[in-house]
Amino acid sequence: MKRDFAFGKTNYVLLAIGMAVIILGFVLMSGSGSNETTFSPDIFSARRIKLAPAVCFAGFIFMIYGIMHKPKD
Repeated sequence: MKRDFAFGKTNYVLLAIGMAVIILGFVLMSGSGSNETTFSPDIFSARRIKLAPAVCFAGFIFMIYGIMHKPKD
């Protein structure tokens, strides 16, 4: 008996890749921060301000593509 799922194997692979890209973006955003006694200028680095949000956005777009992708079955 064959079950009809909403997504095919390709969709799940695309969703997993998209999730990995989003996690990578959040890892790029992480790092040490400032506190009351010390200031860390690293919180304003290009990696945290520009690169990481762009990677997360690309991951979300890839997730949308993974959901909308119609398998050729």
